[in-house]
Amino acid sequence: MSTPAAPISAPISAPTPTPPAPDTAPPSRDPRAQAWLNGFVPRLRGALRQAVALGTASGVLVVAQAGVLARLIASAVEQRALPRHAPAWLLALLVLYLLRFALVRGSERVAFRAGAALRQQLRGELLAHVQRLGPLWLRGRQRGDLVNSLVNGIEALEAYFARYLPTARVTALVPAAILLAVFPVDWISGLVLLFTAPLIPLFMWLIGRGAEDMNQQQWLRLARLSARFLDTLQGLTTLRLLGASRREGLVVQQVSEEYRAATMRVLRVAFLSSVVLEFLSTVSIAMVAVLIGFRLMWGQMHFLQGFFVLLLAPEYYAPLRALGGVYHLRMDAIGAAQRLQPVFELQPPAQAGGRARPPATPPALRFDDLHFAYEPGREALRGCAFEAPAGRVTALVGASGAGKSTVLALLLGLARAQRGRIEVDGVALESFDTREWLRGVALVPQRAHVFAASIADNLRLARPDADLQALRRAARAAGAEAFIDALPEGFDTLLGERGAGLSGGQVQRLALARALLRDAPLLLLDEPTASLDADAQQQVLDALRAAVRGRTVLMVTHRLRTLELADHVVVLEAGRVAEQGSPAQLAAAGGALARLLRTQRGEPA
Repeated sequence: MSTPAAPISAPISAPTPTPPAPDTAPPSRDPRAQAWLNGFVPRLRGALRQAVALGTASGVLVVAQAGVLARLIASAVEQRALPRHAPAWLLALLVLYLLRFALVRGSERVAFRAGAALRQQLRGELLAHVQRLGPLWLRGRQRGDLVNSLVNGIEALEAYFARYLPTARVTALVPAAILLAVFPVDWISGLVLLFTAPLIPLFMWLIGRGAEDMNQQQWLRLARLSARFLDTLQGLTTLRLLGASRREGLVVQQVSEEYRAATMRVLRVAFLSSVVLEFLSTVSIAMVAVLIGFRLMWGQMHFLQGFFVLLLAPEYYAPLRALGGVYHLRMDAIGAAQRLQPVFELQPPAQAGGRARPPATPPALRFDDLHFAYEPGREALRGCAFEAPAGRVTALVGASGAGKSTVLALLLGLARAQRGRIEVDGVALESFDTREWLRGVALVPQRAHVFAASIADNLRLARPDADLQALRRAARAAGAEAFIDALPEGFDTLLGERGAGLSGGQVQRLALARALLRDAPLLLLDEPTASLDADAQQQVLDALRAAVRGRTVLMVTHRLRTLELADHVVVLEAGRVAEQGSPAQLAAAGGALARLLRTQRGEPA
């Protein structure tokens, strides 16, 4: 069922068109992705400040640790023996080491917990948003790409906020604190550290730009691979029946190999970046060591000062190297953001929020001058107008793309018409609250989905409080009770995903039982006998004949046998009503319906 949509700034009728499919558009360096990531920082501000404070405190303790160790070693060198207070200094060193360890661990734990909490929030928000966008938005999208974004994309965002951001902020503070300690002791070494440090982020940025483009390409390849793999799994039974499973396996293997090779190219660039960073930091430390060595040799510096600066030099570059080590997390997050941001920015269809009470009896429906387009230039309805009498079966007939399923989508509140309106017993559909309206609607889709759960649990999706007797009545009315009782555990029999273990006709009758359990005055049928053989069609039709009594039924169909149930037929062509009337009248008139019927019989149109 639909959930209330977030308010929108302008009325819309359908989700905004999505960007090109992942295998059709190369990535671009979009600054909006970084801005979108920054928008989540306020949620973590407290945790980030705590993690950065702990990490900075650990860096400051490095200065104290280096000071104690330098004094201890300098005293030992000068006196050629350990000083009397050496045990106290060693104890102080141990305390400093333990304290630094505790601070680092604390910083990591705080950042990890904040990142994990944000991951859960984002995953829930994405699921809820996709739910609000509805089935119309999902139609034609690559499900594997969406699943990849939901899993790997959110994980990449977590790593960015939990590891990269704290490291980046600590990198800005700890080297500054070390410089403040070095300059009073040795301003020459301080200048060397000050002027060599910017080289590391500069080269990291230069190399990172190329790696970022490659990384974004990787996200596109992973999306394509995920989509291909998921489609292959879902169609595995069909592939095996057609003898094409081995061929499809080779295709998946080839795509996977391309992804592996591309991943190694990205890693090669990443390792090159690490080598450059290590080389620069090593050369800089060597410069400091050479300058200190000459001045010690010439007697221009005390050993204690030189040794203290030498101890701090590696620690000065350590945060910069750490930032280089996690820079790829930022690239991963940017790539994920470019996939997730367009989804989050899509506006869901406006939901009705009126207070009128939906009818409790079979309603009369009136569709008045409906215009609807999924996107500019792709009109599905062009002035569609007809009536569906109360308590009768109205069949929508037409070729594929005529607008039949779009009418059902508008009636279900999955989209809003750009022009025209739908009336229910003379009241505009927008006058009803969407949730309240949908409580009086039951749907049997063209391909009913059965979840990996028991038959009873699948039926109770329509009415969670239904007892076993209610389940039996609905199953009996749908003609499903006999085959359910024949199963090993009856209503408690566990089914596989998509109804594995049942035939197509049994799945459709189970979907019909689920709809009847809802006991709604309005029943929508979307090609209820599609993809079924003759015997299964007859079983479903027999169940439908009893099920449609006493309800207003709107049925999308193009099959001859299903039209036997209809009292009124509406023929759609290119989004308009071509003709309407009783099945017998239209068949005898020789118009649009007669042409469709002749086409199905294989006769010349």
